[in-house]
Amino acid sequence: MRRDPWIVALLALVLHICAHGTPLLAQPPNAELTVSGDVSKPLVLKDADIAALGEQTVNVTDEKGNRVSYTGVPVAVILAQAGAPLGKDLRGPNMALGVVAKASDGYQVLFPLTQFDPAFSDRAVLLVDRRDGKPLDAREGPLRLVVPGDTRHARWVRGITRLDVVRVH
Repeated sequence: MRRDPWIVALLALVLHICAHGTPLLAQPPNAELTVSGDVSKPLVLKDADIAALGEQTVNVTDEKGNRVSYTGVPVAVILAQAGAPLGKDLRGPNMALGVVAKASDGYQVLFPLTQFDPAFSDRAVLLVDRRDGKPLDAREGPLRLVVPGDTRHARWVRGITRLDVVRVH
């Protein structure tokens, strides 16, 4: 009996969906984040690089009103590694710096750099890769910004791929 490779592949996909509840294509791709702009050390971070920066978990209410936990890295840690002026260097002309968070679908959000500095805010903005202990799904991830305290989630950038530090003129 000859087996058509397309039938075999389709059968494997159906078996995966039955076993796991989601198709293989719905799994998020490997995470990668580029940090560029007005920084001294532009970065391209992969999954392992991001995981090595340590993690933090926050419990928040999602856009549907559900209590969830997100786990990831404080964005301040990433920006510091890229050489963005934080801490004592975030004063004077550097107060005109912002961060444009860009998603794979073209969505963009502008934050003041002070939003990420622990000296200016006691709420850490996180770059997350897990929700309730599981990797983010394809709709949210593979990486997402979570801004605790925001009552609207418009700044919670899904599918984030870039952080560009920019100077306002």
